[in-house]
Amino acid sequence: MIPPLLIHWATLGTTAPNNFAKAVWTRGALAYSADLIVGLCCMPRHHRAAQRKLFEVAHDQQGFFTAKQAKAAGFAENTHPYHVGVGNWIREHRGIYRLALFPAAEHPDLVKWSLWSKNRNEVTEGAYSHQTALSLYELSDLNPAKLHMTVPTHFRRNSEIPAILVLHYADLAVEDVQVAQGFRYTRPLRTILDLIEADSLEHTFLRQALRQAFHRGLITRSQVNRVRLSARAQKVFESLLRQVA
Repeated sequence: MIPPLLIHWATLGTTAPNNFAKAVWTRGALAYSADLIVGLCCMPRHHRAAQRKLFEVAHDQQGFFTAKQAKAAGFAENTHPYHVGVGNWIREHRGIYRLALFPAAEHPDLVKWSLWSKNRNEVTEGAYSHQTALSLYELSDLNPAKLHMTVPTHFRRNSEIPAILVLHYADLAVEDVQVAQGFRYTRPLRTILDLIEADSLEHTFLRQALRQAFHRGLITRSQVNRVRLSARAQKVFESLLRQVA
């Protein structure tokens, strides 16, 4: 005789009376198969739809997703610890998860902390900039130990800022930012100008970055001619331009 089968509602990604609600089915119901068990339990289409929606979201974020995104996909909040516990998801940070079986991400930290910068409306506010953006473009030999991110001037967090992040506060224009798979970062010219304004990088690296950016066609002379910086930064910029001409 097939013994009673205990089905944990959390496996379905649906809301249960509590985390350990169970339904018992015996031989007289349907054949002993996972697909039919899901069919018995009430919402197979919802479960499959939730899995599909979550995968679609995570796919565009290199396997990562937020708790709010999981909930929006159809996974009740009280099921999240279960999916972590059984190995379906990996908890990367508070409210941030990764699909365990998703292929390894090329830039996992960039995606993770980009998700951290989302506001209450799930809009990503952070854009990688300064030294981090420069390294993404491979415009210098710089290898920053921390991740530099520019956030809007109104950006606030009640919790402690992660030690890996260096935040810069500025309201970036839309045209100064581009989007990768799961994160945003400043365009080449904006990146170099931010570094000049910040006065946080040796001019050797800035010259190297400018020279390579021109050589690779990432910035143009017409763009450079429209640049307006603070008086100090403008002098530095013009001096660098003369050196790489």
